[in-house]
Formats: sequence, C-alpha cells, structure tokens
Amino acid sequence: MRRERASPRRGRARSSDALPHSDRGTAAPPGTATRGRPGGRNQAASRVIPDELDGRIGEGWGGVKPNGSHVNVVLARRGSAIAAAAVGMFAHPAPGHTPVLVCVGPEEAQYEPVWPPTLMMNKATATSDRHQTITWGAAQLGIGQGVLDAVADGLIEATGDLLVFVAVWVDPDAEDETAVRVANRHAVRKAIATCVQGRDPKAAARLVADRDNLKNPFYSGD
Repeated sequence: MRRERASPRRGRARSSDALPHSDRGTAAPPGTATRGRPGGRNQAASRVIPDELDGRIGEGWGGVKPNGSHVNVVLARRGSAIAAAAVGMFAHPAPGHTPVLVCVGPEEAQYEPVWPPTLMMNKATATSDRHQTITWGAAQLGIGQGVLDAVADGLIEATGDLLVFVAVWVDPDAEDETAVRVANRHAVRKAIATCVQGRDPKAAARLVADRDNLKNPFYSGD
C-alpha cells in the first residue's frame, strides 16, 4: 500500500487524499501559549498545550456511504480524570468491539504507535471477517493519518502528555478499503480541529434558532 508522508520542512501532508484546505480549519493561532521544554526552551510552533485540551470533544464525517465513516473524538491530558474515565471505557472490550492503540506499519512486527497516543473503538459491531478487516485495517490507518495531519498542521503536539480517543462508525456494507481509509483520515482531522478551535458561535446559534425544524437521517417521524 502506498504511504503518504508529510514534508518535514513544510509540516503539511501533500498526498492526494489529504483534507482539502477549505475543510481543514486553521492551525493554532500565533501567540497561543505553549508549555516550556526541559532546559527552558519553548516550542517554536504555537500550539495549545494538553492542559487546555483536556476534555475537548469533536466529531467528523468523511466520505460517502457505504464507505464513509463518522467519528467522535475526545482529547485528554495524561493522568487526568477524563483520561482515566476514557481509558476505563476502552479497557472493556465486547464481542465485535475491540479497543485498539492505533499503530501503523507494513506488517505486525514493524508496528509503530501514532503519537500522540491514540485509542480507537468501533461503534458498529464488527462480526464478519470483511467488516473486521476494514475496521481495524483501513479505518485504523486513516485514523492514524488524520491524527498526524493534525500534528503536521499545528493543532496538537506529538506528545505522550496528550491522549486521543476515537469512537468510529464503519458501515457494515463498506467495501472499498481506500475510500474508508481516506474517509477516516478526513473525519478525524475535522474532529480534532473542532476540539482545538471550538464550535463556530454562529453555527451553534443557527441550531438554536432552527431547533423546531431539525432533521436526522435515521428519523422518519413528524
């Protein structure tokens, strides 16, 4: 499988499946407080520190059904109550639902964990061999790429002090591994941007104003 790499100098993914700029949001704004590093050196890039991200929540959709995916993302500071609660949920697998520390690599013996540490849990029960393969193959790889896109774009740091929790829905009818990977990459990058940058106040106000007319694709009532 072809692997895309971000340019170490420019810090942005250049692959054809990277999220379009218009959907990426913005990087952390200049002047954002950063945590000091050992020896008194502050990080040059301006990024939100893990303490400020603890408990941030976001969601994102990527792709087109049946190969599209939806994710919910929670960011947590290592050692916090939120991190402990999230780890506790991920520590209880059930049939068809398996928590995974997101890793990448061409084969099992060469697995490397994505950094910051990222845990994924599937929302749709995976029982068939094909659904399991796409969930823990294509979706896992896409999630990892989405997290690394967020690091490359300056939204979060590649630090063990920050934990990323991802609950992912993969359609049981999904069949295109590449499309699922790309969908998860886009969805996770969008969700992390929401975690870091927050919700657009105008968009939130619009929902309040239109609350009596809201819709849901799984609701067919009046």
